[in-house]
Amino acid sequence: MQLYISPGSPYARIARILVIEKGLSAKVEVISAKTRTTDSPYYQINPSGRVPYLVCDDGLGLEDSGLICSYLDHLEGHPSFALVAGEAGFEARRLEALVRSTLDGLAVLGREKWRPVNEQSPKIVLHETDRANRLLNLWEQQINHPLFHGQLNMVQIVFGCTLGFADLIPDFSWRSSHPKLNNWFEAISARPSFLETKPPAPK
Repeated sequence: MQLYISPGSPYARIARILVIEKGLSAKVEVISAKTRTTDSPYYQINPSGRVPYLVCDDGLGLEDSGLICSYLDHLEGHPSFALVAGEAGFEARRLEALVRSTLDGLAVLGREKWRPVNEQSPKIVLHETDRANRLLNLWEQQINHPLFHGQLNMVQIVFGCTLGFADLIPDFSWRSSHPKLNNWFEAISARPSFLETKPPAPK
């Protein structure tokens, strides 16, 4: 199988961490795709040009980090990240959805802040900065929720990648004002899978 990624993509990082945590590195070849480039050869593989993208052994292509993680988790018939049934599964799904919403907003903010200053939209920067701060304030109060602790799960993986991405955004400082989140992030960042997939600093 081939997993197409961009080294700086938090969405691709989610899938890469799952590959490592599931012990699938020998079965999944991680390939850096050239995205946001006119006529990139990658577009012949995935016309949307987005990452992550998994090409399965039978040639089937899967896009979306959640779908890819679920597929890989079930690959050998022993899922360890699947949601349980009932109320507990619903709660995990609820938290993961809100964490992904946090990441989606930060992704918009990051793309805007990496543009030349004269091309940035002050309105978008203000809107997404305010949204990010509201959500991080919420997570500062809720980081003691049991799903953020104990056995590694998708809520933790997605949130770890979210905070890792927040660290890369120019002029966006969150650590000093969110000490509980900072401590949680420092702990999960020490996991080998997080260390191996740490994104490079933006150029």
